[in-house]
Amino acid sequence: MKMSSKTAICIALLATGSIGISHAQQAPKSKAEPPAPAATPTPATPPPETTPAGQAGWNARCTSASRAAPLECAMEQTAVLSKTGQLIVLVNIRVPADTKAPVALVQLPLGLNLPGGAKLQVDDGKVTDLQVQTCETRGCYAGSPIAPDLLAALRSGKQLKVSFQNLGKENITIPIPLTDFAAAYDRIK
Repeated sequence: MKMSSKTAICIALLATGSIGISHAQQAPKSKAEPPAPAATPTPATPPPETTPAGQAGWNARCTSASRAAPLECAMEQTAVLSKTGQLIVLVNIRVPADTKAPVALVQLPLGLNLPGGAKLQVDDGKVTDLQVQTCETRGCYAGSPIAPDLLAALRSGKQLKVSFQNLGKENITIPIPLTDFAAAYDRIK
């Protein structure tokens, strides 16, 4: 009886997890997430050299809840595992209509050392610490307003390094190219 209940729960979790996933190749990751914590260290431990940054550059878009509502603009870049297509890091930068001050939201994989947080660094410049705010089935999230000096570095830099620790407290750094960052940011500001 227990075996069939577990099977039913896994199927239900898989079905609900795959509905909200934006890329079909991420669905296998959902199978590993719902069980006990023993399955969660795997996503955070890929070696950085096998994790290329997003293929198409920074994607910029603006949306509005209605014709009368102000535009909300954002841009994002992802890093995925080359062999599986699994999302490792997503960096989203949005410019809220009310403040016009850019805000970063970074999606990280499950299985990371939460107290260690995350770090952003442009090229070999100043390191910006981010505190992990929440985790859910797709990953953990850290966010922060973007200070003017960090924005200037992102606009002129070559590479953004997103760093975090896995559960074994090993540092993992994911490189994200900044080649077309300035042009994408100009479209959303």
